[in-house]
Amino acid sequence: MILTESLANQWHSQLEQDYPSQSSEARESIVRWLLGANSNQWDTLTAPQQLAIEQGIQFRYRVLQQRYLGTSPEQAYRNLMQRLGGLTILRQKIRAWVAISRDRQRQVIDVLQEVIQEMLHSDRYLQQQLVWIAECTSDRRLRNTLLFTSVEEYCLRPIRNQPLIAYRFVNYLRRSQKGGLTHVPVGEWVRQVSDETVSGEAEDPISLLDPQAVAQYEDSQFFEHQYTQCAAVQTEFATYLREQVDPLAAEWLQLYLRGESQEAIAQHLNLPIKQIYRLREKISYHAVRNFALKQSPELVTTWLGTSLNNRLGLSETQWQEFLQGLTPPQQQILDHLKRGQGVETVAQHLKLKTDQVISEWTKLYFTAQALRNSAGT
Repeated sequence: MILTESLANQWHSQLEQDYPSQSSEARESIVRWLLGANSNQWDTLTAPQQLAIEQGIQFRYRVLQQRYLGTSPEQAYRNLMQRLGGLTILRQKIRAWVAISRDRQRQVIDVLQEVIQEMLHSDRYLQQQLVWIAECTSDRRLRNTLLFTSVEEYCLRPIRNQPLIAYRFVNYLRRSQKGGLTHVPVGEWVRQVSDETVSGEAEDPISLLDPQAVAQYEDSQFFEHQYTQCAAVQTEFATYLREQVDPLAAEWLQLYLRGESQEAIAQHLNLPIKQIYRLREKISYHAVRNFALKQSPELVTTWLGTSLNNRLGLSETQWQEFLQGLTPPQQQILDHLKRGQGVETVAQHLKLKTDQVISEWTKLYFTAQALRNSAGT
């Protein structure tokens, strides 16, 4: 129970720091809910599995903190609908279906509410969560808060590049709209059929469609959209490097995005390896100080392998040295950024100006860069 006890102590301290006005009973209930019903089995898992669990807990707490804890049930429900309704791919699916359905007056929020209600009544995982939440607390308001958080976290889980709620919507349509036509041509007889039929030898329906083919097609469309967006940003950054930094920097980026190592890039550009590493750090500087802040804060650093998720490109020993040199304010900023909070959210939470947070984050990044350089890279 070493990992469980360690995480329980960590989250007790975190909740006491973030929500000192909450009762100790409420904080205890939240910690128990965060850890889940199977926490007593965690010590038997591998290190990568344990890390995945810790990241999952951090994400769930972030959702709880940002939209549900401390809000009224009515506002929490509106936050849930707004968050899920804001998913581009789900909104597109719902609008496309409404456009060809009989009832074209329905709104995205109306359909989304029906999908969530059906999930609460039929989804096995959410049914288990309802039971677990009831075991964690008897406070009705806190139960609602934890349920809203559980629903959002579950609906946003990525399945083949799409949020799980998108697949639940498709399942909802298959069960609720098994057949039907929106337009019958004049003067013709049209046979109305379902996408499922029942054979004479069994009661279970047989699908006339290929769900796997449908899912693969939807995935390919979604991936194509994502790839197009990513390619556009890559092109924009390459142009920025070519015009504002050095044409060699743009060439380095193209080779790096193809998966070439620094040694291979050095050979291709016919440059010493030390110069290639200096070029990489120069690109990192412009990515963080200029381009990334204006476009996408983590996009370029993820390409470079220097994002927070990758310990800013530091080895484990360097990372520990880096953490030891942080001031308390810098540690707070780093903790909030690691939870995925934006700069403005961090500034509001710590009662700082946005420019102050950006300035401190820039100092942190270049401190890490200095450590990488000192290692001979």
